[in-house]
Amino acid sequence: MRGIGTFCASSPSVDSASPTSHDRAMELAGKTALVTGSARRLGKAIALELASRGASIVVHYGSSEKAARETAADIEALGVSAWPVQADLRAPADIERLFDRIEELSRGLTVLVNNASSFESEPFLEIDVESWDKVLALNLRAPFLCIQRATAMMRAAGGGVIINIADRSAFEPWKKFAHHGTSKAALVQLTRAAAHELAPEVRVNCVVPGAILPPPGISESGEFWRKRGDVVPLGRTGAKGEVTAAVVFLACNEFITGAVLPVDGGEHLKAPRAVS
Repeated sequence: MRGIGTFCASSPSVDSASPTSHDRAMELAGKTALVTGSARRLGKAIALELASRGASIVVHYGSSEKAARETAADIEALGVSAWPVQADLRAPADIERLFDRIEELSRGLTVLVNNASSFESEPFLEIDVESWDKVLALNLRAPFLCIQRATAMMRAAGGGVIINIADRSAFEPWKKFAHHGTSKAALVQLTRAAAHELAPEVRVNCVVPGAILPPPGISESGEFWRKRGDVVPLGRTGAKGEVTAAVVFLACNEFITGAVLPVDGGEHLKAPRAVS
């Protein structure tokens, strides 16, 4: 089934008679979430899903101002607040400015989704220092700095949750994506390190999507994407809603931290392989 499950709703405890049992789910309604890179594609879908659960959204964007404002309008149509905020996450000063702005706009921050990422392709021997630093600045250093600032805000507000978005390159080498894959593998480790040190006030988890969206310029109905789905154990490519459901689940379940959740149709079950 490809629908989105119901999360963050109160339900009876399975063992309600036990004095040690808990029925805890973080409610998103009335909370504020920052989704980096949420003007388009998967980031937009995550922002809209959190908004549909009642969260106000900081719609971060780098250069896609028009798309960010359209996303903000879609969010406001759901009856919650949306604030498009520009920042170049490769620049530490811009990250500081982003969080300063969030402090001005909202009464706190409860959810951070580190979604913004580059997808640079370059042969291994042609990657120079500038290219290497550019990729890791956005894909790794920016989430690290965002986690630091977000944690201070979350602790002041009584707690929160951070969700990092990685991809399969963290676990298998992709040809011409050495810097990208390295950044995503490190992001997985950053998730675990942050979860260990920031508990109990802040939970940190990671979602690892598989074949969810085709690369820009590739049609979802075309032969390339169909063949991509044929090699997935579940026999198809995924849908954005399957990733957003995972994000909501990890945001709301208060007994999960340090988790790395694959949403890849079972591709993680295969032995790691090199991808050309």
